[in-house]
Amino acid sequence: MSGQSLLVPGEITPIRSVPGNIRRPEYVGKPTPTPYKGPEIQDADTVERMRIAGRIAAQAMAEAAKHIAPGVTTDELDRVAHEFMCDHGAYPSTLGYRGFPKSLCTSLNEVICHGIPDSTVLRDGDIVNLDVTAYLNGVHGDNNATYLCGDVDEESRLLVERTEESLKRAVKAVRPGRQVNVIGRVIESYAKRFGYGVVRDFTGHGINSSFHSGLIIPHYDSPHATTVMQPGMTFTIEPMLTLGTHDYDMWDDGWTVVTKDRKRTAQFEHTLVVTETGAEILTLP
Repeated sequence: MSGQSLLVPGEITPIRSVPGNIRRPEYVGKPTPTPYKGPEIQDADTVERMRIAGRIAAQAMAEAAKHIAPGVTTDELDRVAHEFMCDHGAYPSTLGYRGFPKSLCTSLNEVICHGIPDSTVLRDGDIVNLDVTAYLNGVHGDNNATYLCGDVDEESRLLVERTEESLKRAVKAVRPGRQVNVIGRVIESYAKRFGYGVVRDFTGHGINSSFHSGLIIPHYDSPHATTVMQPGMTFTIEPMLTLGTHDYDMWDDGWTVVTKDRKRTAQFEHTLVVTETGAEILTLP
């Protein structure tokens, strides 16, 4: 594995502005979102709006990823994604969600999730997760992916490749009538082939007009995840695999989650809708 030094918090720049004509989610300016009490199964109009929001999120992530290179700051990646979403009439869902100060999450190397973009400079050999969610027409689209920065060691490269494969396998396992625990079962069984840890305390989630609806999608085989998938149900799958333990620590910022053994971790995510025969990915560029 790469012998690079561990990450430390950088300096966070001021909050970026969003044009006043762009609709905000209800939680902006509040300490917590209003609990979602609506259905997990969405009508055709809501799903179509989620396709549009998901497409913008995927395009914003791809645009930011073009700038991943040694010497670039994670704050610069945030700027690119922020401006792309605003230019397309979308609000960056993470901005102001429970006080989060930026428009995407940048999670490098040992950071499992929720890294805050700041003055941290990307180094040759880093792996970089970008997590982008767009809010448009009253709904959210949420996706993330892990990218290679420069010349990445083989162990890390394989971790990234296999984490993406675990998401693909999980999406294929989605079927109406199945319990959601089949998703975690597929991910965990694949990860175990390589001795990877599977993060348990951060999960996929229901998504629609709510960023996180309350529906939980574990990435391990949980006996408690007995919700039955039905056509029209919308949620994310976002496996987080590690080179070591699934246990974690959190930085003092209250957001940045790192592996307890500080070994590397990768993540991939799509928003999808359950169809009559399987699943449709809603976060395609």
